[in-house]
Amino acid sequence: MSEPTVITVAGDQPYEVVVGRDLLTSLPPLLEGAAQVAVLFAAPLRGYADRVVAALRDAGLAPLPIEVPDAEAGKGIEVAARCWDALGGAGFTRTDAVVGVGGGAVTDLAGFVAACWLRGVRAVQVPTSLLGMVDAAVGGKTGVNTAAGKNLVGAFHPPAGVLCDLSTLDTLPADDLRAGLAEVVKCGFIADPRILGIVEADPAAAADPRSAALRELVERSVRVKARVVGEDLRESGLREILNYGHTLGHAIEKIEGYRWKHGHAVSVGLVYAASLARRAGRLDDATAARHRAVLTSLGLPVSYRAEAWADLHAAMRVDKKARGARLRFVVLDGLASPSILDGPSDELLRAAYTEVAQS
Repeated sequence: MSEPTVITVAGDQPYEVVVGRDLLTSLPPLLEGAAQVAVLFAAPLRGYADRVVAALRDAGLAPLPIEVPDAEAGKGIEVAARCWDALGGAGFTRTDAVVGVGGGAVTDLAGFVAACWLRGVRAVQVPTSLLGMVDAAVGGKTGVNTAAGKNLVGAFHPPAGVLCDLSTLDTLPADDLRAGLAEVVKCGFIADPRILGIVEADPAAAADPRSAALRELVERSVRVKARVVGEDLRESGLREILNYGHTLGHAIEKIEGYRWKHGHAVSVGLVYAASLARRAGRLDDATAARHRAVLTSLGLPVSYRAEAWADLHAAMRVDKKARGARLRFVVLDGLASPSILDGPSDELLRAAYTEVAQS
């Protein structure tokens, strides 16, 4: 069995992301000094959460398991409030901690709960989905959804550590793993083209949880995110590039009532952003076409309903990158050369959508 890979996220509160298999023995040291540890998880992860609880108990800690609704249904302010009630009932203090066990929705929620309790207690993330490992659990962005949109309420709260236990991917539904690959592909286009080469060489291996290819994709994607958030925690500049494909993607999620997987929505958003950049004269035809080819090879969606444009356009206007009445998009000026398209015309936006619209 290969040794875990340790990737450091720099910044004012540096921490380590560990990538490997069977990592639960690495969890208690991250919680040194805590007496109680809340373990947030959704029902499908009960078995693995039980192992986490047992590892904490064996280390002399007092775990407090808290089951939350699965997927995006768990990312509501009312769910966070129930978690805070549980912490209050258990008498959680500033030295205690919160552990998020699950996909991106659970790690987002766990980080937000930890950020707000007593104005900030320690959080450790144990992502069990590919999306969580390469995106949600790394970087300290936490949040919940509201009727107005996705992740509009949240806080920046870097974790004390992240354990990417690749063994948890062995039982992840194949469709969920493929959805997570959309964020991996994003990292390839904005910063590390080697990621695209790995996927193109063998798409099946890229989607195999036990393959060396997938482990390398996880490590490379984490390194991309670690570099970006280490330089810009609060999204004041560079970090915006991590939202490539997300403006339309989040709009799709909103109008679908969050029934679409995040990765599926981002996949369509990536194709749209590439089309937008090409039509704006910023991106060459070949790189734009490569988006569709790579994502299609992984079985990810690259189109959305033609008649949805008006609703999507309205939803994008409350995107976090918007400034007043102006929409702003992360686009590419070339491979691994991200930039901002500020205030594109409605005509350009609609024209780009024709390339991802399906009848």
